[in-house]
Amino acid sequence: MVVRKVGKYEIGRTVGEGTFAKVKFAQNTETGESVAMKVLDRSTILKHKMVEQIKREISIMKLVRHPHVVRLHEVLASRTKIYIILEYITGGELFDKIAHHGRLSELEARRYFQQLIDGVEFCHSKGVYHRDLKPENLLLDSQGNLKISDFGLSAQPPEGVSLLRTTCGTPNYVAPEVLSHKGYNGALADIWSCGVLLYVLMAGYLPFDELDLTTLYSKIEHADFSFPSWFSMGAKSLIKRILDPNPQSRIRMEDIKDDEWFKKGYTPVNFIEYEDVNLDDINAVFDETENQQDYQQHINDDVGPLILNAFDLIILSQGLNLESLFDKGKFQQDSVKHQTRFVSQKPVKVVVSSMEVVAQSMGFKTHIRNYKMRIEGLSANKTGNITVILEVFEVAPPLLLVDIQKAAGDLNEYLNFYKSFCENLEDIIWRPPGDSGISRVGKNKSRKRP
Repeated sequence: MVVRKVGKYEIGRTVGEGTFAKVKFAQNTETGESVAMKVLDRSTILKHKMVEQIKREISIMKLVRHPHVVRLHEVLASRTKIYIILEYITGGELFDKIAHHGRLSELEARRYFQQLIDGVEFCHSKGVYHRDLKPENLLLDSQGNLKISDFGLSAQPPEGVSLLRTTCGTPNYVAPEVLSHKGYNGALADIWSCGVLLYVLMAGYLPFDELDLTTLYSKIEHADFSFPSWFSMGAKSLIKRILDPNPQSRIRMEDIKDDEWFKKGYTPVNFIEYEDVNLDDINAVFDETENQQDYQQHINDDVGPLILNAFDLIILSQGLNLESLFDKGKFQQDSVKHQTRFVSQKPVKVVVSSMEVVAQSMGFKTHIRNYKMRIEGLSANKTGNITVILEVFEVAPPLLLVDIQKAAGDLNEYLNFYKSFCENLEDIIWRPPGDSGISRVGKNKSRKRP
């Protein structure tokens, strides 16, 4: 049998597979330690404009070295692959435990919640906000201890930036201020998600869970939920203070840790904090990746958004829309499907997640397949339905183009939708210097080229 090795790691079976990576079991031949090896294809990373996103995620994971955060050991590379060496977690997701066994006892729920707060508080002390805390992103080790994972949507804003603006996360766990699209404090948004998690651990179901998205977001906005009969008074009191829809009066981390219910049986985790976080291996691997110029020759087109060529851009261009050459009258009257579009420099994962959450917060249902999204629901004036199709294209690194078309419904209602939709996505939309921004959305579709 041929034994595959990468550096000092002997590679074993595949233990997981996602859209962009495979996770393999591996063993450090020097120490005998078991690890998880996340294997990414260089060309795929470049095709999806994921270099900066993955660099940021890895740097953050190296920074937040804590017993209740999945440990990142190192990053290695070959000519075609990048290998991220992670702590091997054997206990599965906390989500699976709840799904298979139902609600947890108050004692067990409190222990997981204490570990969650320890880990999240440490992340916040490093200026890192997770933004996607949910049971699927909480793992359990062989001792049953909680480990926070998946920092793909996390943020580490620069010094002096107090509010985050990207709308992302999983709707049932997202704080109301995130859905309001007016900027939010990352720490307080994470605290809200921790409160939802505590409720789920103790109840076995979500506090906010409606099929109708308008109703769901209304309930989140007003913190409209009720407690099961088995919740203790202490647990109810703490959850109410966490699930406060007003972030200004919402309980802070230090007050959670000072709460009487929280402190029962609580022993702060002991660990050695490493001051020197070395990012040399990350920079070396990704600097080499960014310098590859011929990667498109090796890309399988079905793994990501379509790449637009020059002719595609001409067809999509507002000023050179060829449709007007064939049916000028009809085009001027309604633009047939009435295309609209914007450009983004954000990673494709952030763009798709942001559009999904914004559309849902506006009361629309979303259906996603690959890099196409269908949005449908009642128009703003509630007089009829509109259906909108969005597709993400790659233009040139690092630009993505989001093409939006009206598939059904009233044109004016569509334009109103588009204006509101883009206003709520202002933080991911790229505009050239001097562009006055969203105030022209909807109007610029009929404006003539200068």
